[in-house]
Amino acid sequence: MTSAPSAVHDGRSRLAVLLLLSVTAVWGSTFFLIRDLVEHVPSADFLAVRFGIAAVLMFALFSRQTRALTRRELALGAGLGVLYAVAQLLQTVGLESTAASVSGFLTGTYIVLTPVLGALLLRDHVPRAAWVAALIATAGIGVLSLQGLAMGFGEALTLGSAAVYALHILALGRWSTASTALGLSTVQAAVIAVVCLVAAAPDGITLPGDGGQWLSLLYMAVVAGAGALLAQTWAQAHLTATRAAVVMAMEPVFAALFAVLFGDETVTWRLLVGGGLVLAAMYLVELRAAAHDDGASALEDPPAEILHHDV
Repeated sequence: MTSAPSAVHDGRSRLAVLLLLSVTAVWGSTFFLIRDLVEHVPSADFLAVRFGIAAVLMFALFSRQTRALTRRELALGAGLGVLYAVAQLLQTVGLESTAASVSGFLTGTYIVLTPVLGALLLRDHVPRAAWVAALIATAGIGVLSLQGLAMGFGEALTLGSAAVYALHILALGRWSTASTALGLSTVQAAVIAVVCLVAAAPDGITLPGDGGQWLSLLYMAVVAGAGALLAQTWAQAHLTATRAAVVMAMEPVFAALFAVLFGDETVTWRLLVGGGLVLAAMYLVELRAAAHDDGASALEDPPAEILHHDV
């Protein structure tokens, strides 16, 4: 018989996966918007305004949860914000001089870097199925987006952003909790805005030039900024870093889907094969997670680590 704590845990982990899938869909929808905006607004300026708006909105909604954070939790949120800001700056600046296909593949290497860095830095136990899934997902992203690779300055920046994203995913998976998710997300948004503002300040802040650009920026600030940070921070309180990274491998699949639906691209063998590999990787991880949860539910009194951590 399924115990109540295990059933609750199982439901929350499934909700966390759905939230992360929603986040990757939003991220995928913003790629062409960012490409257009950075042609008119410098990367640091765009990010400072985007996350500044997100931070103000989030603090207005979650000021009580933010003020309830301890000094240690505030420091953690600040550290997470710095990591995310550095990753965003490296990726966005790199995108200015890197082909979109190459940028997508290099950014997606956080799928493999996450378990590698987790094993090296945190001594995490990474199941064999997770390693296999990460490699399958990376192969899928390569099929989707890689059409030749010359490691220039932009590519090096993008690869660096993938490593920092992996560190951010690991830190969220290790220290984020459901009770602190709202406050941590708000602190992160504020710190991201400050770091990007400092980077943009020497040349002054350039704002979007027309209503269409402002509309795109507001969408990325509210939905892809505030909403995505909240969803990812809460979701990673219920998932391991490796499982989260594999789920987030859906980002380039959604990017390709939006390109087909709203752009001029057509369905190609790359989209079908690459997207299929990423979906297969997700299925492999989720299948193992479901098997673990079924085994845990058979216990009359599940141990604490089963109640608080997924596979």
